[in-house]
Amino acid sequence: MAHHQVLIVGGGSAGITVGAMLRNKPNPPEVTIIDPSEKHYYQPIWTLVGAGVFPKEVSERSEAEYIPPGASWIKDGVKTFDPDNNSVTLNSGESHTYDVLVVTAGIQINWDKIPGLKESVGKAGTGVVSNYSYDTVESTFENIKALKKGTALFTHPSTPIKCGGAPIKITYLASDYWRKNGVAGNIKKKFIKGGGGIFAVPKYAASLTKVAQRYNIDCVWSTDLVELNPDKKEAVFRHMSTGAETVEKYDMIHVTPPMSVPDFIKNSKLASAGGWVEVNKETTQHTRYANVFSLGDCSNLPTSKTGAAIRKQAPTTTENIMSFLAGGALDKHYDGYTSCPLVTGYGKLILAEFDYNKQPAESFPFNQAEERYSMYALKAYGLPKMYWHGMLRGREF
Repeated sequence: MAHHQVLIVGGGSAGITVGAMLRNKPNPPEVTIIDPSEKHYYQPIWTLVGAGVFPKEVSERSEAEYIPPGASWIKDGVKTFDPDNNSVTLNSGESHTYDVLVVTAGIQINWDKIPGLKESVGKAGTGVVSNYSYDTVESTFENIKALKKGTALFTHPSTPIKCGGAPIKITYLASDYWRKNGVAGNIKKKFIKGGGGIFAVPKYAASLTKVAQRYNIDCVWSTDLVELNPDKKEAVFRHMSTGAETVEKYDMIHVTPPMSVPDFIKNSKLASAGGWVEVNKETTQHTRYANVFSLGDCSNLPTSKTGAAIRKQAPTTTENIMSFLAGGALDKHYDGYTSCPLVTGYGKLILAEFDYNKQPAESFPFNQAEERYSMYALKAYGLPKMYWHGMLRGREF
């Protein structure tokens, strides 16, 4: 049974960033990352891939290229946790022990929770598309381009999702494309969300509502997609409070699938009542197991599940792990900062930044609730470079 000083479960944004930050320390701990993936994806760019701005290949790199220097990589997945004995068991059956465990396993996309979705998404002629997969993202723009008249639906489930702004962003981009190409008047556009409003922060919600009105998007709240009938091009929706079901015809439907914590976490002793890894929201330390930390999408940190949130969570986690290993107090605190670069059209973006209290926490000396090209350029060209060359290399900004 192999033993590790710091064992990181998950080699996505959070796992690689924390691993790199730990290895960059003057006296770095021994770090091992467990992840079965051959490829690493910069998923925030998929909104722009789905809108035809970039080819999907710009989002893909080799996972091996980003394993931090000096860190070990176990190319496998975790089957079970045994935090009482500081141990994890892999899918291969191997067991590994640790001094510190960091759980950064991301979020699970449940394509099969909506009957009719898995077999139709991204397939030619179905009109069913989604930006939430490397394999399907290019079909979004193919369908946007092909649609000259009819009904386009865009869904946002009631579950937590990665990048909570993504469903409305592709709604705006598609609407802008149709406007630019003179067919917007022929297309009925509906944004149907399981939540109660367009955005959780009032300052940005007001601006986003105006954008939706400008594009003549019909917004429907508290309503979840529950089934697709791709043969008939019909979608079944259920109202969250009344349970009433309605059927909507579509020519194109962009589906954001329901998501959850990965099953192997949900069924473990690390899980909260809701299934997510249960941590202190300021220190990212587990509330019951002192040598366990978690951040990113699989944690129960009450903030948006975005790469920008991880960018601020990772330094807190790293410093607290170093303090824990040295027997010191966990003095570094995370305030819930997250960011949602909300694309409102080609060359236009509202940069929402806020904290746990849903209060704006803006980086620039102007009103970020206004649409700007400069913020669009930051998302399209600046942030990917920061991600690949800065964040994943353990550099702080």
